Amino acid sequence: MKEKEIKDINVTPIILSGGNGTRLWPVSRTAFPKQYLKMNPKSKYSLLQNTYLRLKDIKNLESPIIVCNEEQRFIVAEQMRVLNIDPQSIILEPFGKNTAPAIAIAALKILKEKKDRILLILPADHEIKNPIQFNKTINDGLNFAIKGRLVTFGILPTYPATGYGYIRASEEMSEDLNWSYIKGFIEKPSQDLAKELLKNSHYTWNSGIFLFKASTIVDELKKYHPKLINICKESLNESEKDFNFQRLNSKVFKRCPNISIDHAVMEKTNLGTVLRLDVGWNDLGSWKSIWEDTSFDKKRNSIKGKVFLKDVKNTYIRSESRLVAGLGLENLFIIETKDAILVANKNSINSVKELVEELRRNNMNETKINQKTYRPWGNFENLINETNWQVKKLEIKPKESISLQKHNFRSENWVVVEGQAKVEINGVISFLKKNEGIFIPLGSKHRLSNPGENILKIIEVQTGSYLGEDDIIRFEDKYKRGNN
Repeated sequence: MKEKEIKDINVTPIILSGGNGTRLWPVSRTAFPKQYLKMNPKSKYSLLQNTYLRLKDIKNLESPIIVCNEEQRFIVAEQMRVLNIDPQSIILEPFGKNTAPAIAIAALKILKEKKDRILLILPADHEIKNPIQFNKTINDGLNFAIKGRLVTFGILPTYPATGYGYIRASEEMSEDLNWSYIKGFIEKPSQDLAKELLKNSHYTWNSGIFLFKASTIVDELKKYHPKLINICKESLNESEKDFNFQRLNSKVFKRCPNISIDHAVMEKTNLGTVLRLDVGWNDLGSWKSIWEDTSFDKKRNSIKGKVFLKDVKNTYIRSESRLVAGLGLENLFIIETKDAILVANKNSINSVKELVEELRRNNMNETKINQKTYRPWGNFENLINETNWQVKKLEIKPKESISLQKHNFRSENWVVVEGQAKVEINGVISFLKKNEGIFIPLGSKHRLSNPGENILKIIEVQTGSYLGEDDIIRFEDKYKRGNN
């Protein structure tokens, strides 16, 4: 390809950030899943943030389009704001439908609003240890994508994994030949088959990273899955915009097939090309993969947080809040959070997802919500939870405010512990300084604002017959939320 042609390419990252990360419970939960967490103790950024940050050497890179769950929209917006990144759009899925609909929506949006673009499809939960080589390989892939190929990236296997899909290349790939046309795919193999695939240079792990023109993937979806592309187009056409959020039409999107881009297109198309990707990749999809991605002591223990070990071997211990002391342990995973602790044998750790599903069937809220809940104005953390009273810590960002609202079942007491507060109760405005408090009677219209330049911290004591977060009636809200 001519150098001028490469310079003319615009690349739009499409970051898929819609998963729930149940295999990493209890740290990852529905309200705040793994992609928004700092899973690598050496990084100050979340997996989502690092997904974009590592792309700095991609040629002609545009700001990203991020596809996420509607309930996570403000988390995504805040994490991008921290990076001073203004996404082209944050597409909100009312519910997850796998990767093919998410990619189709993003491609249709690009074609509707701009000229054709090269789309770089990136899951938001990957760890890449060699971003320089990663960028180089992506740039190599542009040579194929611009010619209308559907490029995917195969990870050089390091062990006989049974949890990944495999790509079969037409040619044996090596350092000298790092690409090939795709001959086929193998879903998660048995242990015996995985051992055979590890010895065969035709096979690589399926990374779930793709590179192709928006027009090419839409044309292939029309060919192999016309129902899907038509539903996605209708859902996008009937979507609503607020801020840079794009809310897909829920009733239409519900009809969309739940299918991966591999099943919908890549396993059928004649345009598939695989590039060998040897960059220290890890999908961080389970506690086992987290353990393998960390450093070990002489007894093959890996720890994070406040942990003390004595006579412990081959064990992973992670403390989020308290001291965890291990004595006489071997082959265990122990993950501690403020409200839940997971203890699992290494041979059982891959069954965490099934455990979480059982906990959900038993209505365990610890599978859904975190102690800290994020809102567009800041966050609140549950400190004490009793039947008719509870205590929370609220953090309000500078120049932000909660909605004008009232509660039918609870009253509240607010005490300022840091910063300055502006409080409106039934039209009367008060200003509070540190150590000052105020009472909000049941049924009163009220709003809390932070007029200052620093974080406002409030201790809130709620009392009443019902203390659920759905006891909110909003009258004014700058974030256009309903009563939830």
